[in-house]
Amino acid sequence: MMDVQAILCKVDHTQLKAFCTWEDIQKLCREAVEYHTASVCIPPCYVQRVQETYGGQVKICTVIGFPLGYQVTAAKICEAREAIAQGCDEVDMVINITDVKNGRYDLVEEEIRQVKAVCGEHILKVIVETCYLTREEKIAICRAVTAAGADYIKTSTGFGTGGATREDVLLFREHIGPGVKIKAAGGVSTLEDLADFLSLGCERVGTSRAVGLVR
Repeated sequence: MMDVQAILCKVDHTQLKAFCTWEDIQKLCREAVEYHTASVCIPPCYVQRVQETYGGQVKICTVIGFPLGYQVTAAKICEAREAIAQGCDEVDMVINITDVKNGRYDLVEEEIRQVKAVCGEHILKVIVETCYLTREEKIAICRAVTAAGADYIKTSTGFGTGGATREDVLLFREHIGPGVKIKAAGGVSTLEDLADFLSLGCERVGTSRAVGLVR
């Protein structure tokens, strides 16, 4: 088992429920500060308030095009721009899965490229929602994410029919470019899971459970 702090420093401590309250978000942020997680991953509507309250104490990550991904590109660009203006450090965007299913990988790549242009030096993680993809589609998406210049490929939203699997992480490792990192998310429920995904090569793991597991 990895050292607990070595695990927590790579966790995006997450609260994305549709009904999460400000009290829920404050609890998340206090835990992130205490346990030194990589970031808090929160709904866009809370970014500015978290920045005003906890700015400088914790990295702020938010989601765009979430959770289904089929918003038009202009909407995702607007979401990303606004989140960064309000103090977001990292952006997790959902790809347009309908474009994948239609074989339009060129559109997927171009959308990622445009969102990354807005993010600039801010980290962009691309959520590909593996539970809906074939092996061939996953490989093609690895190439699109790499070519578009994203910082991370992320397995799942946690809102789909399945979450991260060890097999998908290994597949990503084989097909992403050297500049792309991996984030596992969805269904990571034990310390063993966390350690496993990190040992397989993930640089981040998104979960709401890590701090509770440590406690």
